[in-house]
Amino acid sequence: MAGADIARTVVGLVGNVISFCLFASPAPTFWRILKKKTTEQFQPYPYIATILNCMFWVFYGLPLVHPHSILVVSINSVGLAMEVIYTSIFFFYTDNKRRLKVIFWVSLEMAFMGGIITVTLLKFHSHTARSNFVGTFCVVFGVMMYSSPLAIMKKVITTKSVEFMPFYLSLANFLNGVIWVTYALIKFDIYITVGNGLGAVSGAAQLILYAIYYKSTPKNKSGGGEKLSEVQLYSGPQQPLAV
Repeated sequence: MAGADIARTVVGLVGNVISFCLFASPAPTFWRILKKKTTEQFQPYPYIATILNCMFWVFYGLPLVHPHSILVVSINSVGLAMEVIYTSIFFFYTDNKRRLKVIFWVSLEMAFMGGIITVTLLKFHSHTARSNFVGTFCVVFGVMMYSSPLAIMKKVITTKSVEFMPFYLSLANFLNGVIWVTYALIKFDIYITVGNGLGAVSGAAQLILYAIYYKSTPKNKSGGGEKLSEVQLYSGPQQPLAV
């Protein structure tokens, strides 16, 4: 049992590192926003969605819901802080119309999260019941986040080009899913397994498409300019589902 605990801790630490890289992936987008002092065509929804996802996983990993999940709490707490920073930068540099949208959706998320916390603590009185209730929401939102690459995958197939599907981010998504599934299987956790299993499948599908269409991708003749579509589509890491 001690060996399993050590193995799970080591795998979880590796998962934290990979998940951090995913959370950091929007940094170039926000450096661009800071330099230009405008959000241009970028949208806040990926970051707002990831805030909710991280809040659910942090709550799921707390001792009062699912004990012995400190590594789940740690990486999602970091991710939550980073997504709040991203959203704050967006809020500061965007127009009033989109500021109102940010306020509306973040307020809705906070109210929803508050309701889930209240129901969890008042209605469910065992770790198993609380884990099942909160874990179900984690998986549902995880499925929604991991389905987001479908649009870019369709674009790859129709254009026979991987120009707007970054290889290293696809690889990181795959490795992130695999490492957290491994973590979950050492001491079986159905919710972490399902959520990140979908992430691993999604990442693998992207890598397969990359291998198929890499040679047919036209060379970038613009001198390596920044790809707006790439940055926008991947601006909110499909959270590490983070576990």
